[in-house]
Amino acid sequence: MSYLKLIWDFRGPNSKQIAKHHEKHLREFFDLEKKQLINSGVESLNISHNIAFVIIEKSDLEYIKTSLKPNRGQTVT
Repeated sequence: MSYLKLIWDFRGPNSKQIAKHHEKHLREFFDLEKKQLINSGVESLNISHNIAFVIIEKSDLEYIKTSLKPNRGQTVT
């Protein structure tokens, strides 16, 4: 199975809290749309740059990308 990590970037002094809040809404979206969510979370890249992410199956990419508009993505091995 091929997986992708979709990423939303947040910058600024409140970026960690915003990323956590955004991840909550991402999980809710997957529940409502009945799409498979492999994993989700928040990562701190530095004090003013945090990300929210989801890991999905490659087959769901077009629907998720169109609906949620992530900033970037990468393959997961």
